[in-house]
Amino acid sequence: MKLTVVGCSPAWPNPGGAQSGYLVEVEGQRVLLDCGAGVLAKLRQLEDWPRVDAICLTHFHLDHWGDIIPWVWALWFGPAAEQPRPELWVPPNGIRMLREIGERLGTPDMFEQSFQLREYVDCEEFETAGFRITPRHVLHYDLLAFGFRVSCNGKTLAYSGDSGPSDELVKLARDADLFLCEATLHEPNPEGGTRGHLAAGEAKAAFDASGARRLLLTHRPKERPLEPEFEQVHDGYETDV
Repeated sequence: MKLTVVGCSPAWPNPGGAQSGYLVEVEGQRVLLDCGAGVLAKLRQLEDWPRVDAICLTHFHLDHWGDIIPWVWALWFGPAAEQPRPELWVPPNGIRMLREIGERLGTPDMFEQSFQLREYVDCEEFETAGFRITPRHVLHYDLLAFGFRVSCNGKTLAYSGDSGPSDELVKLARDADLFLCEATLHEPNPEGGTRGHLAAGEAKAAFDASGARRLLLTHRPKERPLEPEFEQVHDGYETDV
């Protein structure tokens, strides 16, 4: 598998950066994990209109799915109008949420007209574009959110999505070839409470416990530089899994 980091900014964008979007491809099959603000513009720098077979969303914070809405307009009126509709995989009850958003925007079925909508189920593997993907519920404040375990050709990529410290992260990344993990926080919150993000040391602890082979940190603000011991991605970063 080839991984391309399209965007990796946290909830506020890094200078010139796009928010969460990670393209995974094997032999011409392409799946986009998350599609935050700025991801489409970055993809269009690579080709006139990005051809993807499926888009999989970890949760419904805008920095992880905001560019799905302009993708709708491109499929209706713009340069994607002649392309096949990608599959759009969303969390449980996500189709209902998209219909409610469509109603508020004046077109209840705008997402159904544009994409092949699918809902995944926690811990149940699904197949799309030749990839096997297992979603796992992670801790992200009080929002329903997931990480993904993506497998193809004997390789496995684990992607945390957004998550606070959780044993589920260890299960998600168990023996993976690559663990792409968010590390938004400068340091752990000493006050405790419901968490939504990790500090770099917490991401490393989950990685160590999982037995995964390689750790890449993402979703990190520019204002919080990492120590040299950590490997951090950037927009446009590419690697083989």
